[in-house]
Amino acid sequence: MDRHDLALALAGIIGSCVALVHGLLVQRLMVRTIEKAFSAGGPVPRPIRRLVPPLLHFSTIVWLLGGLVLVVAALRFGPDARLATGLLVGATFLFGAVVNAWATRGRHPGWMLMALAVALIGYALAA
Repeated sequence: MDRHDLALALAGIIGSCVALVHGLLVQRLMVRTIEKAFSAGGPVPRPIRRLVPPLLHFSTIVWLLGGLVLVVAALRFGPDARLATGLLVGATFLFGAVVNAWATRGRHPGWMLMALAVALIGYALAA
């Protein structure tokens, strides 16, 4: 395992950790708040009540699985599979970093960690 493999694995670990914290915060700050608003307000159709929480957690699942796949790619995949994995996961991490920086006006460590993961992916793929 060389430095590029380590960078790819580290990007996966960072992305997975950010995803776990993101999932906890989304559940605590958004899902519970929305469920309270649904129960306090007027009638909300049942499909919407069931659909909102999983949609809010969708990015969490994508980032968590993407991070795990990056670690596996660093350990097992060949060059072409590593490139494809790095580009796909890197795109989702980059989107997360940009949107997080925009939405929080840069006052949140999540975008910095995701940007670091994207930089590590870029370094790993430059090999």
